[in-house]
Amino acid sequence: MDIAQHQIEILENEKYWQRKPILRRIYREFHEEIARHLSALQPPLVVELGSGIGNIKEVIPHALRTDLFPNPWLDQTENAYSLSFGDETVSDLILFDVFHHLHYPGTALKEFWRVLRPGGRVLVFDPFISLLGLVVYGLMHKEPIRWRQEIEWYAPAGWDPAQPDYYAAQGNATRVFFSRLTPTLFKNWTIVTRKRYAAFSYVASGGYSGPQLYPDFLYPQVRALDGLLDNLPVLFATRILAVLEKPCPDGVLPLQ
Repeated sequence: MDIAQHQIEILENEKYWQRKPILRRIYREFHEEIARHLSALQPPLVVELGSGIGNIKEVIPHALRTDLFPNPWLDQTENAYSLSFGDETVSDLILFDVFHHLHYPGTALKEFWRVLRPGGRVLVFDPFISLLGLVVYGLMHKEPIRWRQEIEWYAPAGWDPAQPDYYAAQGNATRVFFSRLTPTLFKNWTIVTRKRYAAFSYVASGGYSGPQLYPDFLYPQVRALDGLLDNLPVLFATRILAVLEKPCPDGVLPLQ
């Protein structure tokens, strides 16, 4: 992505963030759900990749906020394919709406494996393509789903990670975490959890730029509806939380 366009989108999202209290409430609950699945490794080194406007610190204050491009509220710049961290130094890597931007997810996962300590985790929070998700992300979102396009798991020979191209495929998390290929793609990892959420309260909030379809005071009731719709993920799920863990060598416990 062009850096100027990226910065324009970041600043626009910041404006919406300040104007929509319901958005801040929803994201806080998303981050709280992610926080519940962090590893128990001590001392923690939690790194968020693609932090955007950097609001995760409200829930995980010790998280390092990173992105491809610098901004005053970020802690540092990082490239998912070429991280600056040493081998086995990171306890957790958080990818909030980032996985579907990885053109070569297998290549990124090799880098994640390198920097994670045994027992460390990758936490992916991304779109899920159910029937409702197909409507939301297919008709109401500018990024493509690429449902039938082949996923390039590894980067081709000669590819330069310092020159990443802009890529988006909102269907990728659904395809790789909920398919017959899942055990093969993640054969070296322990899949701790794969949870699907209706998150209708988020969809109906309009997200950053869309119209809010319910008043703030009805949020508890809409959240209760989320709980009901969660029971029919094939129809209503719009979000996934997938947690991968780097196993410890046989007979070795992680340092905590």
